[in-house]
Amino acid sequence: MFPMFAKTVLAGLLYSIFSSALAQESKTPQSLENVPKKPVSSSKSKQTSSKSVDPASLPTVVKAISVNGQPERLVELDGQVEVTRGDTKLTADHATYQQELDQIDATGNVQLQRGEDCYTGQLIRFVMESSVGHVLKPSYYLARNNGQGKAERIDFASEERSKVTNGTYSTCQGLEPDWYLKAETLNLDTGLDRGVAGKSVVYFKGVPILATPSWLDFSFPLSGARHSGILPPIVGHSNKGGIEFGLPYYFNIAPNRDLTVRPKMIARRGLQLGLEGRYLGETYAGETAVEGISDKLTNTTRYAINSIHNQKLTPQAIFSWNLNRASDNDYPADFSNSTTKTAQRLLLREVGLDYYGGIWNASLRSTSYQVLQDPSAPITLPYERLPQMSFHAGQNDVFGLDWSLDAMATRFWHPTFVRGNRAVINPQLSLPIIQPAFFIVPKVSVHATQYQLDNPAVGQASSYQRTVPSVSLDTGIIFERNTDMFGKTLTQTLEPRLFYVNTPYRDQSKLPLFDTAVADFNFAQIFSENRFTGHDRIGDSNQVTAAIVSRFLEEDGTERFKFALGQRFYFNTQKVSLDGKTNPSRSDILLAGHGQISPKLNVEAALQVSQTDRQSVRSSYGIHWEPEEKKLLNLQYQFQRDVLKQIEVSGQWPISQRWYAVGKSNYSLLNRKLVEGLAGLEYRADCWALRFVAHRFATTTVTNHSGFAIQLELTGLARLGFGSNPVETLKKSISGYRPTSESRE
Repeated sequence: MFPMFAKTVLAGLLYSIFSSALAQESKTPQSLENVPKKPVSSSKSKQTSSKSVDPASLPTVVKAISVNGQPERLVELDGQVEVTRGDTKLTADHATYQQELDQIDATGNVQLQRGEDCYTGQLIRFVMESSVGHVLKPSYYLARNNGQGKAERIDFASEERSKVTNGTYSTCQGLEPDWYLKAETLNLDTGLDRGVAGKSVVYFKGVPILATPSWLDFSFPLSGARHSGILPPIVGHSNKGGIEFGLPYYFNIAPNRDLTVRPKMIARRGLQLGLEGRYLGETYAGETAVEGISDKLTNTTRYAINSIHNQKLTPQAIFSWNLNRASDNDYPADFSNSTTKTAQRLLLREVGLDYYGGIWNASLRSTSYQVLQDPSAPITLPYERLPQMSFHAGQNDVFGLDWSLDAMATRFWHPTFVRGNRAVINPQLSLPIIQPAFFIVPKVSVHATQYQLDNPAVGQASSYQRTVPSVSLDTGIIFERNTDMFGKTLTQTLEPRLFYVNTPYRDQSKLPLFDTAVADFNFAQIFSENRFTGHDRIGDSNQVTAAIVSRFLEEDGTERFKFALGQRFYFNTQKVSLDGKTNPSRSDILLAGHGQISPKLNVEAALQVSQTDRQSVRSSYGIHWEPEEKKLLNLQYQFQRDVLKQIEVSGQWPISQRWYAVGKSNYSLLNRKLVEGLAGLEYRADCWALRFVAHRFATTTVTNHSGFAIQLELTGLARLGFGSNPVETLKKSISGYRPTSESRE
């Protein structure tokens, strides 16, 4: 019995022999179906999606107006040739098909579609089963990133791999792309999501802007995924080091591990080498960055190390570290382009072990700091905790009661101050009564502390004990009503709240100050029992905090506006103090508010008014206006009496159809000095973006860092430029900034 393929071919041949004239004039294509050589049962021969069967078992379907040849050897196809196997489809004017090899040789209007990718050319040879072949003088299109190009030849090694010879690549559309990569060889691997170009040149507006030698391959992602290879070179300039040139290399070690090597030549200082590794597993994660340089200006070896790690030892136990070190006080200021890093004065070194139980948790950690001193504004070295053990337990709604217990034992060390051990235990018990319209929460707590000092100061004993009880009552009522605002019906709430605390006085003047300071005065702090942070001072209190909050809510619960007013009232003079000053009968007044005037305009304000002179102690006002995507303006004013008086303006705004202006100015009105300034321009095209950014910021009270960056972003290929990455700079400096090349999801 003839196989089905032979029957189909024989029928086509007989039709061609006896009705050749009719076949030549017919416009109805004839079809051939190559049934796999392996037998297929009738139950599997029904229509089946190619995704649910073995690709090797898929048939090759051949269609053409004219079909001639020998069924088992060579078939000639003419007119509207169409060959399909799975999601691979080849069309042409003329073709020959070898059934034994499953091979097509086609000419005339040749087009090959592999999934959504498309190749057109003059001549093609292609094996349908193995996806191996070549095409001459082709043009191609890659759907995953809108990549396209032309070449002398493309060789297909598999369904995912192809080699482009003397070809181009671009993500721009049209016959004359704004930019393109021209390479002698271009290996495209959609499985690895990578393109590798050998002996390549990048052209922009017809001008070559980047070239690689024959011994250096240039690699790039086909859809933005990570892959190993040389990253775009970094060229820059700063007032601290002069011209800079870096050529980083990225190692994609595994899907959950990578390493970046960052060599950088700095004109005035020498060669800086940086390494950054990241890793992620089911039970661990972390990253480490190391960089160092033999500095020609200082004739010293300088370095910086940053490492964080989290390791889940068991489902309840986690080991972690956060280690940071710099060779000297000025390293971040001399080598960092980030305002955040240069402003960092305390480098944390901490190792910890945490355990999380059902109703309790415990931790053991060691903490110390490296201080980067600014001679014009020195700071004190904090105490080291070597080690600190802490414990917390608690439950809610145990017969209507909430209880908790906190305990801590710490060894404090300092090279010059009093050293010693401190143990703290703090049980708490409350009876919360919470209803939709009101709440009442009475609470009682005891704070017990013991000190054992190694080197007590003159007049100070070697050990102390202190026990301080405290009671509090937190109450509030919630009123609601409907109101009309901005053409909408909103729910307005009125929420008065009273918080009373009574803590007796204990003389604590002889106790050391290991970790205690006066807490920041804000809305969160005025509803706490203790006005100090840490455990070395427990403030005596006989006071009540009165506050009122009003909210405006939409039907779905969205908060459109919120206003708050609060103040403390003292019934007794407070005796526990760090500076010897006594408090008046009332605290400063706190006012705060924020609101969404419209979906595009947000405002916020906070104000602390002195009780004694009715003048502002601290204030902050902010406006964020974003009428549309990539069109925003931020305005902020910050004030702290005798300390801070700054105004900040930042934004991103279109000045034409494709040009955008970006900028930021943070100016100190108190010191008459620019704290941070940034100005730039962005140009957005369909497949590329261009950015110019100048940035200047204070690194210490007397020194500044300034730099200039130019970046050309070729969509789908690389970001090329001069200076630090302006996108990262703009994101950190301008709240709400989005690159012109990105779209909101």
